[in-house]
Amino acid sequence: MTPREQEIQRRSELSETRVTKAVFPPTTNHHNTLFGGTALAWMDEVSFIAATRFCRLPLVTVSTDRIDFNHPIAAGSIVELIGRVVKVGNTSLKVEVQVFVESMHSDGREKAIHGVFSFVAIDADKRPVPVLPGFPA
Repeated sequence: MTPREQEIQRRSELSETRVTKAVFPPTTNHHNTLFGGTALAWMDEVSFIAATRFCRLPLVTVSTDRIDFNHPIAAGSIVELIGRVVKVGNTSLKVEVQVFVESMHSDGREKAIHGVFSFVAIDADKRPVPVLPGFPA
C-alpha cells in the first residue's frame, strides 16, 4: 500500500460520521413519514461533516449521485445517518451516506435511504485545491 493509500485509509476511518435523530411531526409530510427534503438536508450535512473531518479544508457540495429511498420513515422513528468517505480524487472526494430506521419501541433496524455526495476542496478564491496536500494523486 502506498503512503497516499495508507493516509486515505487512516483519514477515512477517523472521519466516519454518525448522527442519530428522532422523527418528530415538524419533519414529516402528509403521509406522516419523514419529508424527503428533510432527509436530503440531513444527509448533506452528515456527508459534509465526514468530508470536512477527512481533509480539514473548505468544501463545497458539487453533486449528489443517485439517492435511493428504499423504505418510508414513520413519524416517531429513530434514524441513524452514517457518512463514510468512499472515494478520494485529487481535489474531490465522495461520501456515502446510509440512513437506518428503527422503532422507538422495538429492536431491529433497516436501511431506509442510501446516497453518495461529491465535494470539492477550495481555497479562499473558490478555486479547487488538493484534498491531500503532500500526497500526490
